[in-house]
This record gives sequence, structure tokens and C-alpha cells, in this order.
Amino acid sequence: MLIYCAAAACAVAVVIVASRLVKKVSGAVDDPDPDGPTTSHTGAMLSALFLLAFAIAVVVPWTMADAARSNTYTESQAITEASWAAGRLPAPDARHVREGLSEYVDLVRGSEWRLMREGRLEERGWTQLDDLRRYVMAVEPEDEELKEAREGLLGHLGEIAAARRQRAMDARTTPPAGLYAVTVVTGVAVVLLPFMAGARPRGMTLVPLSLMAALLAAGTYLTIDIAQVFSGAMAIGPDAFTSVQGELHRIAGGG
Repeated sequence: MLIYCAAAACAVAVVIVASRLVKKVSGAVDDPDPDGPTTSHTGAMLSALFLLAFAIAVVVPWTMADAARSNTYTESQAITEASWAAGRLPAPDARHVREGLSEYVDLVRGSEWRLMREGRLEERGWTQLDDLRRYVMAVEPEDEELKEAREGLLGHLGEIAAARRQRAMDARTTPPAGLYAVTVVTGVAVVLLPFMAGARPRGMTLVPLSLMAALLAAGTYLTIDIAQVFSGAMAIGPDAFTSVQGELHRIAGGG
């Protein structure tokens, strides 16, 4: 942040020095008018900078949300495959694993999903997965087929853990704070530019200016509201895990 502030200060210094030097150039004229070339150029550049920052502030969270949503379905699919693979184990072991998977799904789509709005996951979820892995590893394979079944199930449990780690990262990740600072500052500058240039809007001219200010404020708030993929306007719901719970019951029932 210090480097950004230093860069901004240097840019202001360049403008001041340039304005001093231009005074010494023959043919240069003062530009005090609100609708002069300086204000027109500044307004165009501020608008372009705001649009650039606004576009990035919308596109980045949108892309993050799409990737995070896809990952929830990857995790739920791995859970389904693990439940099918558990059916190749002896009946008591298969029942234990399937019950553990069902409890894990209940945890994820319940208390853990609410916790992800704060960027955190339930520690109990990791414990449940670790316990399932240890249980499966402790199953003694009586033949090669059972050994392959155990290894396949462990592979699916590993896929669940990998998708869970990615979900934890998605819950913690947000766009850089500097991006929102630039969006807010440029938005305010665009609104206040006519006043800073010396104009005094009156009467009906205040209507379009007020409308623009309202839309800029709403758009800027939107960029902040969608920053976290599991909360806000684009919050990802536990749909993938809600649907997989019914699938687990069907598999356990022999459907």
C-alpha cells in the first residue's frame, strides 16, 4: 500500500511540475473553465478508470464463484462414488462408511455452510474424513478383490479431501482490497468532478447527476457485496450436497 501511495504522490508532483513548466511556454493559455479541455480530459480518464476497476471487481468474483460452485459438485460427486465403492466392502464396513459419508454431508450443508460465510470450515469435517480413512485402511483385505475395493475407496476419500481443501481456499479468497479502494475513489471522483471543476449544477441538471451518483453507488456496493463466494448477492448454496444426500439414501437402500 505504501508503494501505491508513493506512486500517486509522484503522479501529483508530475502534474504540478508540468503546470509550472507550461506557463513558461509561449502560446500556452490558462484553462479555468469547467467545460475546458483539462476538465474534459480528466472526466474521460476518470470514467475509463472507474469502468476498468468496476469491470475487474465484477468479473473476478464472478469467475471465482463459478469455479467454487463447480468444485462443490466435484466434491459431491466424489462422495457419491465413495458410497458406491463402499458397497464392495463387507456389509458392516460398507454400512459404517456410508453412515460416515451421510454424516459428513449433513455437516457440510448445515453448520459448515453457515460458517463458510466467515471464510472458515468446521474442524469436525476434517476429523470425520480422517476417521473414515483410518477405518478403511484398517479393513483387512481377505483377497485381491477386497484389496482393490479398499484402494478404490481410499482414492475417492482422497478426492473428497482434495475438493474440501479447495473449498476452504475458495471460502477464504477475496479480491484485493486495493481494487475496491480504487473503485470507490474513482467513483467518488467521477461524481464530484463537476463541482471540483468549478461548476454549480442547478435545477434540472441535478437530476441526471443525482441519477448517475445513485447508480454508481449501487454498482460500487454490488462489487463489495459479491466479493465472497459463499455470502452476498452471488452466494453459492449447498445445492450440490443437498442433492447428494438423497443419492446416498438411495444407494444405501439398494436403489
